[in-house]
Amino acid sequence: MISILLVKKLFELFLIMIMGFTLVKLKVLNSKDSKSISIISLYLITPCVIINAFQVQYTVEKRNGLLLAFLAAIIIHIILLSLTKVFHKFLKLDEVERGSIIYSNSGNLIIPLVASILGPEWVIYSSAFVSVQLVIMWTHGKMLLSSENKINIRNITTNINFISVIVGMIFFVNQVRLPEVIRDTLGSVGGTIGPISMIITGMLIGNVNLKKLLSYKKIYIVAFLKMIFYPLVALVFLKFGGLNSLVPEGKTILLITLLATITPSASTITQMSQIYGRDAEYASIINVITTLICIITMPLIVLIYQL
Repeated sequence: MISILLVKKLFELFLIMIMGFTLVKLKVLNSKDSKSISIISLYLITPCVIINAFQVQYTVEKRNGLLLAFLAAIIIHIILLSLTKVFHKFLKLDEVERGSIIYSNSGNLIIPLVASILGPEWVIYSSAFVSVQLVIMWTHGKMLLSSENKINIRNITTNINFISVIVGMIFFVNQVRLPEVIRDTLGSVGGTIGPISMIITGMLIGNVNLKKLLSYKKIYIVAFLKMIFYPLVALVFLKFGGLNSLVPEGKTILLITLLATITPSASTITQMSQIYGRDAEYASIINVITTLICIITMPLIVLIYQL
């Protein structure tokens, strides 16, 4: 049932992506305009979603479930980093390829998917994966793409999403309940995260040079590793690793971790590539290709997990 709902939601998001693509092709907007929308999504919509997700009643069950989600996210990232190190030796993957394989677009997709498929009360567990990836991306990911060997803690602690998680957790633990009108406002703004992220993706696709796409010889290998091989590895670990027995709702919580893992390549890798002089166009193409593929692979992976 969940995989069917996922297909429906992904197809809705795919249609929204086509709308963004159409806006660019009709020259109503330029693909560069997506940067302004991305800023709105990053600095306004996502924080609203995260803070609102923690506006639930504190219980021991929810606390333990959140701890399980954090543990699963940490282990999954260790697995992905280790596998990528091995594949790098054999396939000679460059920095953009490695970053695109490891990091997923969970920040934009996992929250609307979880809210639509499982319900808003489950969104709190998706924040664990987003938080763990945020820390690793701005340490390992930044060093990978910038060729720097030092960690900039300020980039993590001043990140708006990281701050939102900390604020949300403080509210959750201390049972600080925001006024209803504020919670409703956060919910209304946060409800746009899925459509906005797909409009941005559609606008980026509108600027992709298909001839240039075919010139990247390893893009099919990257797409296979990111959307098929790594998801299957995560599936085996989350389904048979024994973590689901640690808490009563463990299977569903780990399903959220799986969903976050099998989303397309992170759009943040494209942004980092622009900043640090890597091949940002290649990173963008990988993001586009994996986004298109996920419409098929994500429901199949979830279906296998449920069997």
